[in-house]
Amino acid sequence: MKLISWNIDSINAALTSESARAVLSRNVLETLKGEDADVIAIQETKLPVTGPSAKHMEKLAEYFPGYSVEWVSSEPPARKGYAGTMMLVKEGISYEKSVPQIGAPDTMDQEGRLLTLEFDGFYFVNVYTPNAGDGLKRLPERQQWDELYGDYLKSLDAKKPVIACGDFNVAHKEIDLANPASNHQSAGFTDQEREGFTNLLAKGFVDTFRYVHGDVKDIYSWWGQRIKTSKINNSGWRIDYFLVSDRIKDQVSKSEMIDSGERQDHTPIVLEVEI
Repeated sequence: MKLISWNIDSINAALTSESARAVLSRNVLETLKGEDADVIAIQETKLPVTGPSAKHMEKLAEYFPGYSVEWVSSEPPARKGYAGTMMLVKEGISYEKSVPQIGAPDTMDQEGRLLTLEFDGFYFVNVYTPNAGDGLKRLPERQQWDELYGDYLKSLDAKKPVIACGDFNVAHKEIDLANPASNHQSAGFTDQEREGFTNLLAKGFVDTFRYVHGDVKDIYSWWGQRIKTSKINNSGWRIDYFLVSDRIKDQVSKSEMIDSGERQDHTPIVLEVEI
């Protein structure tokens, strides 16, 4: 199977805006269209509780004809139009959808951060992990999330293999960001978040990019938008991942980034696995 994951940072903006950034986003969608993936997982949709509009569905069908669309959005008491995840599944592939709640703190379970599809031979989990926030104000809740999410994946893994993807909002090792020395107190690279990711892998999962490519450097999945030269200078972070159950790691043939051109923020990632 060929699977793609991308934090789109607002589906509405990508599909309907005429801003320069929206045009770059649509260029990425054109690239993904050409990838002909079996499933596309999207994070940070920022849709209302009612989900994609008729116009959104029409536009998605132009890029991905014949795909079914599954989604979950932020709902009260969580913030409106916040977070959210989506899956696009190629016609003819059977699955069952679930929207798990893991007992997360604050409003995290209501923010549309988890979407799971069960296929015949595996589970596919799409996650948009909560950010620790400015001043690390949400770090304690983030730590709880990491533990609960890991337990959730482990519970699925007891039944059948798991593939988990998404924006995990953490650079695991120093080689996963361009400037580790100056970021040890930054959200996404604190010792606590890195340890949380280590603990997640220890529950029986593999970071497929590192498994395939080893300790290759200078390959990232996110470049900050606030610094205009971040992508030109490749001052990025690798915070988007495909994880798989340890027992299927040798079935992975490809795990890499997809070129998003001039667009900063997240780039899509792709996994090919025999399953």
